[in-house]
Amino acid sequence: MKYQSLEFLTTKELADLLRIKERRVYDLASSGDVPCSRATGKLLFPRKAIDQWLVENGSGFSALRRKERSLVMVGSHDPLLEWALRESRSGLASLFDCSEDGLERFKEGDAIGAGLHLYTPKGKQWNVPMVAAELDLRRAVLVEWAWRERGFIVPAGNPKQIVTIADLKGLRVAARQKGAGTQRLFDHLTFEAEMLPKDFKMTEPQRSEMDAALKVAEGQADVAFGLETIARQLHLDFIPVIRERYDLLVCRKGWFDPQFQALMEFTREPKFAQRAEELGGYDISCQWDVRFNGE
Repeated sequence: MKYQSLEFLTTKELADLLRIKERRVYDLASSGDVPCSRATGKLLFPRKAIDQWLVENGSGFSALRRKERSLVMVGSHDPLLEWALRESRSGLASLFDCSEDGLERFKEGDAIGAGLHLYTPKGKQWNVPMVAAELDLRRAVLVEWAWRERGFIVPAGNPKQIVTIADLKGLRVAARQKGAGTQRLFDHLTFEAEMLPKDFKMTEPQRSEMDAALKVAEGQADVAFGLETIARQLHLDFIPVIRERYDLLVCRKGWFDPQFQALMEFTREPKFAQRAEELGGYDISCQWDVRFNGE
Protein backbone atom coordinates (compact mmCIF):
# COMPACT_ATOMS: atom_id res chain seq x y z
CA MET A 1 0.00 0.00 0.00
CA LYS A 2 1.09 3.57 -0.60
CA TYR A 3 1.59 4.46 3.09
CA GLN A 4 2.34 0.97 4.45
CA SER A 5 5.98 1.77 5.28
CA LEU A 6 5.18 4.93 7.24
CA GLU A 7 5.06 4.78 11.04
CA PHE A 8 2.88 7.90 11.24
CA LEU A 9 0.49 9.52 8.78
CA THR A 10 -0.07 13.24 8.42
CA THR A 11 -3.56 14.72 8.13
CA LYS A 12 -3.16 14.96 4.36
CA GLU A 13 -1.96 11.36 4.07
CA LEU A 14 -4.84 10.00 6.14
CA ALA A 15 -7.31 12.06 4.10
CA ASP A 16 -5.82 10.58 0.95
CA LEU A 17 -6.02 7.06 2.37
CA LEU A 18 -9.69 7.41 3.34
CA ARG A 19 -10.56 9.51 0.26
CA ILE A 20 -12.03 12.31 2.33
CA LYS A 21 -11.16 15.97 2.80
CA GLU A 22 -8.59 17.10 5.35
CA ARG A 23 -11.18 19.10 7.28
CA ARG A 24 -13.12 15.85 7.83
CA VAL A 25 -9.99 14.25 9.29
CA TYR A 26 -9.75 17.14 11.76
CA ASP A 27 -13.39 16.52 12.72
CA LEU A 28 -12.69 12.82 13.33
CA ALA A 29 -9.62 13.62 15.40
CA SER A 30 -11.33 16.26 17.54
CA SER A 31 -14.25 13.92 18.27
CA GLY A 32 -11.92 11.06 19.21
CA ASP A 33 -13.26 8.82 16.44
CA VAL A 34 -9.82 8.16 14.99
CA PRO A 35 -6.57 7.37 16.91
CA CYS A 36 -4.09 10.23 16.78
CA SER A 37 -1.16 11.86 18.56
CA ARG A 38 -0.41 15.52 19.25
CA ALA A 39 2.98 14.95 20.86
CA THR A 40 4.82 16.96 18.23
CA GLY A 41 2.39 19.87 18.30
CA LYS A 42 0.62 18.71 15.16
CA LEU A 43 -1.72 15.85 14.40
CA LEU A 44 -0.07 12.53 13.57
CA PHE A 45 -1.85 9.24 13.09
CA PRO A 46 -0.02 6.00 14.06
CA ARG A 47 -0.20 3.71 11.06
CA LYS A 48 -0.61 0.50 13.10
CA ALA A 49 -3.40 2.03 15.17
CA ILE A 50 -5.11 3.25 11.99
CA ASP A 51 -4.92 -0.25 10.49
CA GLN A 52 -6.53 -1.69 13.61
CA TRP A 53 -9.17 1.02 13.58
CA LEU A 54 -10.05 0.15 9.99
CA VAL A 55 -10.34 -3.55 10.84
CA GLU A 56 -12.51 -2.92 13.89
CA ASN A 57 -14.86 -0.63 12.00
CA GLY A 58 -15.15 -2.77 8.89
CA SER A 59 -14.09 -0.04 6.46
CA GLY A 60 -12.34 3.25 6.38
CA PHE A 61 -15.67 5.02 6.01
CA SER A 62 -17.30 3.70 9.18
CA ALA A 63 -16.49 6.85 11.13
CA LEU A 64 -18.07 8.89 8.39
CA ARG A 65 -21.26 6.91 8.86
CA ARG A 66 -21.36 8.05 12.48
CA LYS A 67 -22.00 11.56 11.26
CA GLU A 68 -25.76 11.76 11.10
CA ARG A 69 -26.96 13.28 7.87
CA SER A 70 -29.29 16.22 8.25
CA LEU A 71 -32.89 15.74 7.13
CA VAL A 72 -32.40 18.18 4.30
CA MET A 73 -32.46 18.05 0.51
CA VAL A 74 -29.74 20.05 -1.20
CA GLY A 75 -28.57 20.65 -4.76
CA SER A 76 -30.42 22.24 -7.63
CA HIS A 77 -33.82 23.80 -7.04
CA ASP A 78 -36.86 22.16 -8.56
CA PRO A 79 -40.30 23.79 -8.15
CA LEU A 80 -42.17 20.47 -8.07
CA LEU A 81 -39.82 18.97 -5.50
CA GLU A 82 -39.97 22.07 -3.31
CA TRP A 83 -43.78 21.94 -3.39
CA ALA A 84 -43.84 18.22 -2.61
CA LEU A 85 -41.47 18.61 0.35
CA ARG A 86 -43.82 21.21 1.81
CA GLU A 87 -47.17 19.61 0.98
CA SER A 88 -46.18 16.10 2.03
CA ARG A 89 -45.30 17.35 5.53
CA SER A 90 -42.45 14.88 5.34
CA GLY A 91 -40.24 16.76 7.77
CA LEU A 92 -37.52 17.16 5.14
CA ALA A 93 -36.08 20.65 4.81
CA SER A 94 -34.44 22.11 1.70
CA LEU A 95 -31.30 24.10 1.02
CA PHE A 96 -31.22 24.51 -2.74
CA ASP A 97 -28.32 26.34 -4.37
CA CYS A 98 -26.97 24.42 -7.36
CA SER A 99 -26.09 20.92 -8.54
CA GLU A 100 -22.36 21.06 -7.83
CA ASP A 101 -22.95 22.51 -4.37
CA GLY A 102 -25.42 19.73 -3.66
CA LEU A 103 -23.02 17.05 -4.82
CA GLU A 104 -20.31 18.46 -2.58
CA ARG A 105 -22.59 18.69 0.46
CA PHE A 106 -23.78 15.13 -0.12
CA LYS A 107 -20.19 13.88 -0.33
CA GLU A 108 -19.47 15.56 2.98
CA GLY A 109 -22.41 13.79 4.60
CA ASP A 110 -24.35 16.99 5.23
CA ALA A 111 -27.65 15.99 3.59
CA ILE A 112 -29.96 13.04 3.09
CA GLY A 113 -30.27 13.71 -0.64
CA ALA A 114 -29.30 16.03 -3.50
CA GLY A 115 -31.14 17.15 -6.61
CA LEU A 116 -28.96 17.13 -9.73
CA HIS A 117 -29.17 17.99 -13.41
CA LEU A 118 -25.57 17.68 -14.58
CA TYR A 119 -25.05 17.08 -18.28
CA THR A 120 -22.10 15.14 -19.67
CA PRO A 121 -21.64 15.72 -23.43
CA LYS A 122 -19.87 12.39 -23.94
CA GLY A 123 -22.70 9.95 -24.38
CA LYS A 124 -25.23 12.74 -23.76
CA GLN A 125 -25.84 11.51 -20.23
CA TRP A 126 -27.42 13.12 -17.20
CA ASN A 127 -25.92 12.95 -13.72
CA VAL A 128 -24.59 9.38 -13.75
CA PRO A 129 -21.04 10.11 -14.99
CA MET A 130 -20.55 12.94 -12.50
CA VAL A 131 -21.89 10.90 -9.59
CA ALA A 132 -19.89 7.80 -10.49
CA ALA A 133 -16.69 9.82 -10.79
CA GLU A 134 -17.06 11.72 -7.53
CA LEU A 135 -18.52 9.41 -4.90
CA ASP A 136 -17.98 6.27 -2.92
CA LEU A 137 -21.33 4.88 -4.04
CA ARG A 138 -21.68 1.92 -1.71
CA ARG A 139 -24.23 3.86 0.27
CA ALA A 140 -25.99 5.93 -2.38
CA VAL A 141 -28.56 5.48 -5.11
CA LEU A 142 -29.49 7.82 -7.97
CA VAL A 143 -33.17 7.84 -8.92
CA GLU A 144 -35.15 9.80 -11.47
CA TRP A 145 -37.38 12.60 -10.26
CA ALA A 146 -38.58 14.05 -13.56
CA TRP A 147 -37.73 15.11 -17.07
CA ARG A 148 -38.03 18.88 -17.45
CA GLU A 149 -38.38 21.19 -20.44
CA ARG A 150 -35.61 23.78 -20.57
CA GLY A 151 -35.30 26.60 -23.06
CA PHE A 152 -35.37 30.34 -23.60
CA ILE A 153 -37.55 32.44 -21.32
CA VAL A 154 -38.40 35.70 -23.09
CA PRO A 155 -40.88 38.58 -22.69
CA ALA A 156 -44.44 38.01 -23.90
CA GLY A 157 -44.57 38.16 -27.69
CA ASN A 158 -40.87 37.24 -28.03
CA PRO A 159 -39.88 40.77 -29.18
CA LYS A 160 -36.32 39.72 -30.14
CA GLN A 161 -37.71 36.89 -32.29
CA ILE A 162 -35.47 34.28 -30.64
CA VAL A 163 -35.67 30.81 -32.18
CA THR A 164 -32.23 29.22 -31.82
CA ILE A 165 -29.22 29.82 -29.63
CA ALA A 166 -27.56 31.70 -32.48
CA ASP A 167 -30.23 34.39 -32.08
CA LEU A 168 -28.83 35.29 -28.66
CA LYS A 169 -25.81 37.07 -30.13
CA GLY A 170 -25.58 40.60 -28.78
CA LEU A 171 -28.49 40.12 -26.36
CA ARG A 172 -28.61 40.47 -22.58
CA VAL A 173 -28.61 36.98 -21.08
CA ALA A 174 -29.42 36.25 -17.44
CA ALA A 175 -26.42 34.32 -16.14
CA ARG A 176 -26.38 31.66 -13.43
CA GLN A 177 -23.70 31.07 -10.82
CA LYS A 178 -20.67 28.87 -11.33
CA GLY A 179 -21.55 25.27 -10.47
CA ALA A 180 -25.16 25.54 -11.56
CA GLY A 181 -26.26 22.76 -13.90
CA THR A 182 -28.10 25.37 -15.96
CA GLN A 183 -24.96 27.40 -16.60
CA ARG A 184 -22.90 24.28 -17.38
CA LEU A 185 -25.46 23.23 -19.97
CA PHE A 186 -25.72 26.73 -21.47
CA ASP A 187 -21.93 26.92 -21.80
CA HIS A 188 -21.88 23.55 -23.55
CA LEU A 189 -24.64 24.49 -26.00
CA THR A 190 -23.00 27.80 -26.89
CA PHE A 191 -19.67 26.04 -27.38
CA GLU A 192 -21.35 23.57 -29.74
CA ALA A 193 -22.81 26.52 -31.64
CA GLU A 194 -19.29 27.99 -31.90
CA MET A 195 -20.27 31.04 -29.87
CA LEU A 196 -18.02 32.80 -27.38
CA PRO A 197 -18.81 34.50 -24.04
CA LYS A 198 -18.10 37.86 -25.68
CA ASP A 199 -21.04 37.24 -28.02
CA PHE A 200 -23.45 37.84 -25.11
CA LYS A 201 -24.06 40.53 -22.55
CA MET A 202 -24.27 38.42 -19.42
CA THR A 203 -25.91 39.79 -16.28
CA GLU A 204 -24.51 39.28 -12.79
CA PRO A 205 -24.90 35.60 -11.83
CA GLN A 206 -28.35 34.74 -10.48
CA ARG A 207 -28.59 32.06 -7.80
CA SER A 208 -31.94 30.53 -8.76
CA GLU A 209 -34.12 29.73 -11.76
CA MET A 210 -36.68 32.25 -10.54
CA ASP A 211 -34.14 35.04 -10.07
CA ALA A 212 -32.86 34.55 -13.61
CA ALA A 213 -36.37 34.64 -15.06
CA LEU A 214 -37.22 37.74 -13.02
CA LYS A 215 -34.42 39.56 -14.82
CA VAL A 216 -36.44 39.06 -17.99
CA ALA A 217 -39.75 39.98 -16.35
CA GLU A 218 -38.22 43.19 -14.99
CA GLY A 219 -36.65 44.14 -18.33
CA GLN A 220 -33.07 43.73 -17.13
CA ALA A 221 -32.35 40.83 -19.49
CA ASP A 222 -33.63 39.83 -22.93
CA VAL A 223 -33.55 36.10 -22.25
CA ALA A 224 -32.93 33.52 -19.55
CA PHE A 225 -32.07 29.88 -20.12
CA GLY A 226 -34.65 28.40 -17.80
CA LEU A 227 -37.51 26.03 -17.08
CA GLU A 228 -40.90 26.08 -18.77
CA THR A 229 -42.66 25.95 -15.41
CA ILE A 230 -40.91 29.16 -14.29
CA ALA A 231 -41.89 30.93 -17.51
CA ARG A 232 -45.51 29.93 -16.93
CA GLN A 233 -45.51 31.24 -13.38
CA LEU A 234 -44.28 34.66 -14.56
CA HIS A 235 -46.51 34.73 -17.67
CA LEU A 236 -43.49 34.90 -19.96
CA ASP A 237 -43.01 33.19 -23.33
CA PHE A 238 -40.98 30.00 -23.59
CA ILE A 239 -39.01 28.53 -26.50
CA PRO A 240 -38.10 24.86 -25.80
CA VAL A 241 -34.49 23.83 -26.42
CA ILE A 242 -33.78 20.57 -24.56
CA ARG A 243 -35.31 18.02 -22.20
CA GLU A 244 -33.20 17.48 -19.11
CA ARG A 245 -33.36 14.81 -16.44
CA TYR A 246 -33.47 15.92 -12.82
CA ASP A 247 -32.42 13.12 -10.47
CA LEU A 248 -32.24 12.63 -6.72
CA LEU A 249 -29.07 11.25 -5.16
CA VAL A 250 -30.10 9.60 -1.89
CA CYS A 251 -28.10 7.86 0.83
CA ARG A 252 -29.22 4.29 1.50
CA LYS A 253 -29.96 4.84 5.17
CA GLY A 254 -31.92 7.99 4.42
CA TRP A 255 -34.01 6.18 1.80
CA PHE A 256 -35.68 4.14 4.54
CA ASP A 257 -36.12 7.01 6.97
CA PRO A 258 -39.80 7.85 7.66
CA GLN A 259 -39.29 11.36 6.31
CA PHE A 260 -38.11 10.23 2.88
CA GLN A 261 -40.69 7.46 2.72
CA ALA A 262 -43.39 10.06 3.44
CA LEU A 263 -42.20 12.06 0.43
CA MET A 264 -42.32 8.97 -1.78
CA GLU A 265 -45.81 8.05 -0.64
CA PHE A 266 -47.03 11.57 -1.32
CA THR A 267 -45.82 11.45 -4.94
CA ARG A 268 -48.15 8.49 -5.52
CA GLU A 269 -51.21 10.54 -4.65
CA PRO A 270 -53.34 11.93 -7.54
CA LYS A 271 -52.82 15.53 -6.43
CA PHE A 272 -49.09 15.21 -7.03
CA ALA A 273 -49.57 14.29 -10.70
CA GLN A 274 -52.16 17.05 -10.96
CA ARG A 275 -49.68 19.59 -9.61
CA ALA A 276 -47.00 18.46 -12.08
CA GLU A 277 -49.51 18.99 -14.90
CA GLU A 278 -50.44 22.44 -13.60
CA LEU A 279 -46.84 23.56 -13.30
CA GLY A 280 -46.09 22.41 -16.85
CA GLY A 281 -42.90 21.21 -18.46
CA TYR A 282 -42.68 17.98 -16.45
CA ASP A 283 -42.67 14.31 -17.37
CA ILE A 284 -42.94 12.17 -14.21
CA SER A 285 -43.81 8.89 -15.94
CA CYS A 286 -40.55 7.22 -14.81
CA GLN A 287 -40.28 8.82 -11.40
CA TRP A 288 -38.26 6.75 -8.88
CA ASP A 289 -36.65 4.60 -11.56
CA VAL A 290 -33.11 3.75 -10.48
CA ARG A 291 -30.53 5.38 -12.75
CA PHE A 292 -27.42 4.31 -10.85
CA ASN A 293 -27.05 1.92 -7.94
CA GLY A 294 -23.93 2.41 -5.85
CA GLU A 295 -23.93 -1.17 -4.69
